[in-house]
Amino acid sequence: MKTAGKMAVEMEPVAVAGAGGLRLYPGYLDRGAQMALVAVLRQVFAVAPLFTPGMPKSGRPMSVRMSNCGPLGWITDEAGYRYQPHHPVTGRLWPPIPQALIAIWNELGRYAYQPQACLINFYDAAAKMGLHQDRDEEDFNAPVVSVSLGDTCLFRIGGSKRSDATRSFRLSSGDALVLADGDRLAFHGVDRIYPGTSTLLPGGGRINLTLRRVTRPGIEVQA
Repeated sequence: MKTAGKMAVEMEPVAVAGAGGLRLYPGYLDRGAQMALVAVLRQVFAVAPLFTPGMPKSGRPMSVRMSNCGPLGWITDEAGYRYQPHHPVTGRLWPPIPQALIAIWNELGRYAYQPQACLINFYDAAAKMGLHQDRDEEDFNAPVVSVSLGDTCLFRIGGSKRSDATRSFRLSSGDALVLADGDRLAFHGVDRIYPGTSTLLPGGGRINLTLRRVTRPGIEVQA
């Protein structure tokens, strides 16, 4: 997807050593498409502003801020990890997933059903994300499709057990990543942000958009 508003020419992911179902698309979005997506996200944030999530049980603040769009949104707080239809601070329903993101899912996801949630994580220069699995969904046959915007990060991924060996590589603004098949439940995280590596976001930082299917095929959620 090199041009905003247009479907990309068929592109193949680059090989990643040791990857099972990981597909990496460097430079999937060109600068114009990235800027257009940031403009769309501003509209999302006007309805569903970024908030600071808390860790389960302790409620300790995470270093990332987050929001969501779609009929369901992923949150975490003292009560645990879960999907819910409304913003935890405002109480408003999440806004719909923008069509630009639906198009990315349709092109890269290789899955027959539409996404039901888009988790939006914002990383400032000091933020990171520990190794974790995306396993709060009912349908593990569906991929997880993510897009990076803004500063470069160091992404780390392992296997289906926390003790498995990990490998790391950088994700830059406009890169897309798909976790599917053997890597759908791989532990992964963000070890660090490289400040000043992108001028896309006026204040710096990184936005990661993660598209997910939550329910089993045939079960839809009304917004």
